[in-house]
Amino acid sequence: MHFVRLENASNRLKKGERSRTSRWLQLFLGLLLYGVAIALMVRSNLGLGPWDAFHVGLSRLTGMSIGVASIVVGLAILVGTYFINVRPGTGTLANMVFIGVFIDLIMPVIPDPGGWLLAFLYFSAGIVLCGLATGLYIGAGLGKGPRDGLMIGISQLTNWPVGRVRTIIEMSVLALGWLMGGTVGIGTILFTFSIGPATQWGLQLFGMTATGSVRPLHVPEPHDSDLRRAA
Repeated sequence: MHFVRLENASNRLKKGERSRTSRWLQLFLGLLLYGVAIALMVRSNLGLGPWDAFHVGLSRLTGMSIGVASIVVGLAILVGTYFINVRPGTGTLANMVFIGVFIDLIMPVIPDPGGWLLAFLYFSAGIVLCGLATGLYIGAGLGKGPRDGLMIGISQLTNWPVGRVRTIIEMSVLALGWLMGGTVGIGTILFTFSIGPATQWGLQLFGMTATGSVRPLHVPEPHDSDLRRAA
C-alpha cells in the first residue's frame, strides 16, 4: 500500500500537475511584471529596445504605424516559428494583448526620473524584471510570446543556451532597425547585451534548462523497505 502511494505521488510529480488557475495567475503576474519593466525602460528615456527600434524603422520604411508594424512582425514570427516546431498556446495570445494593456495602465503611475542616475536605475531594474517576468510567464506552460518562441525554438534547434541566442537575435534586429532608420540610444545597447543573460536566469529560476526546455523533475526511487511493505 505504501509503495502504491509512493508510485502515485511519483506519477504526479512526473506529470508536473498544477491547477490551471495557478498557471494562469503565474502567466498574468509575469505579463504584469513585463509591462512594469517596459514602462520603466520607456520612462528612463535612455533609448528603445532593439525590437522597438526595428518596429520604428519598419514604420518609417513602409508607412504603417508602429503598433501595426509590431503586430505584423509578431504574426510573421508566429508563422516562421511554426516550421521549427514551436506551437502557439493560449498564453501566446495573452502575451500579444496584455503586455500592451499593462504598459498603458502603468506608464502614468511611474514618474519621470528627473536625472541620469535614477534613469539608469529605472533601466537596470527594467532589464532584471524582463528576465524574471519572462521566466514567470513561460514557466506557466500556457504558451510563449512570438519572439520568445523564436528564441527558444532556435536555442533547442542549435542546442545553444538561451542567453547566447537571445543576444544574437537582439544584435541582428538592432542592426536591421538602425539600417531602416530606427532610434538607437545607450539604453538600446545596454538592453542588447544584457537581456540574454537576464532571460536565461529567469527561465532557469522557474524550472527550465539553459535551452528553455522544462527541466525533468527528480523522482526518488522507492527503497527496498517500501517494496517489502507493499508485498
